[in-house]
Amino acid sequence: MRLKHTKLILIVLDSVGVGELPDAGVYGDKGTNTISHVAQKAGGLRLPNLAALGLGNITEINGVSRNKNAIGCFGKMAEASKGKDSTTGHWEIAGIITQQAFPLYPNGFPRKLLDKFLSVVECNGYLGNKPASGTEIIKELGDEHLRTGFPIVYTSGDSVFQIAAHQDVIPLERLYEICQKTRSLVMIGEHRVGRVIARPFIGVSGSYIRTPYRRDYAVEPPAETVLDVLQASGVSTIGIGKIDDLFSGRGLQEKIHIKSNAEGIEEIIKAGKSMQSGFLMANLVDFDMLFGHRQDAKGYAKALEEFDVKLPEIEKCIGDNDILMLTADHGNDPTDQSTDHTREYVPLLCYTKSGKKNINLGVRSSFADIGKTVADFFDAVNIQSLSGQSFLADII
Repeated sequence: MRLKHTKLILIVLDSVGVGELPDAGVYGDKGTNTISHVAQKAGGLRLPNLAALGLGNITEINGVSRNKNAIGCFGKMAEASKGKDSTTGHWEIAGIITQQAFPLYPNGFPRKLLDKFLSVVECNGYLGNKPASGTEIIKELGDEHLRTGFPIVYTSGDSVFQIAAHQDVIPLERLYEICQKTRSLVMIGEHRVGRVIARPFIGVSGSYIRTPYRRDYAVEPPAETVLDVLQASGVSTIGIGKIDDLFSGRGLQEKIHIKSNAEGIEEIIKAGKSMQSGFLMANLVDFDMLFGHRQDAKGYAKALEEFDVKLPEIEKCIGDNDILMLTADHGNDPTDQSTDHTREYVPLLCYTKSGKKNINLGVRSSFADIGKTVADFFDAVNIQSLSGQSFLADII
């Protein structure tokens, strides 16, 4: 029986990979290492608080040395699922291993599928239909979108159906409605993409900018996740960032949407201070969305350093019987030839006040080890439904 009034905070640093997986070449990602290459490009990273937890013990990072007296436990995890998408990554963290990768559309979506899209969402036409950077495609097609009123449809190297629209042309609620219908009525069966994403933007010709009102419509998890298991066990659950979207709202008692890493960090601190017990899972997406996909290594470095500065405030939320975990869902090396996610190991950092220190958790065979450990921590019912191996005994 676990002690009462305990909480576990899990923060997913979106895309902060720590080196290529053995099968990275299959995905075109050989040689990638998001955090190491960001550090090289930036001339070194200043991450003293992450270093104190043992980040430098996981992979070589310019500016972050190895720590023989880490106050945290450290390791790295391989992705057992097929793919390198946010959905598969988060599902695996939560205990589900995806055996079949979601469909990709390197040549755009089939005409028959888009005809169905137009019929279902009641639009007269669309623009785009190709893999593209979100910022580049609105620059390219924004003027035509304003003239025609047609939504901009595009994809990427990930399994996504993205719909961009100017908020003055297609208001937010209408864009969300279009995405919901696309999710439930169009992108199904063989075209069951990982996410349908609303990409609103504003501005005028030559200076269009995306707004922070993005929404992700992920497929519903095909089995129980750690969130479902915890909720069935009476454990309070909070999702911050796109957790709600990635799990289709399932297993969450409270859902907090954010517009930036900074806002997300403040929400984590606020919730962490107020909750006596329960599970908080947060995603900080700026690393991926603003810097990885845009190949902005210096911006990525700055975002990592900004998180590190706030880490002590997050650690103050951790009581004697609580746990803080940090990880990622995939890589997105901003120094490689692609703007897409990269197939990498992800970091595993655990911090407890009264638990073990400086323990090497090794190379875990699946992200699912986190979900199993979380369920173990809360003595959850039906824990056997989750994939993974608990490492709870190694950290407390």
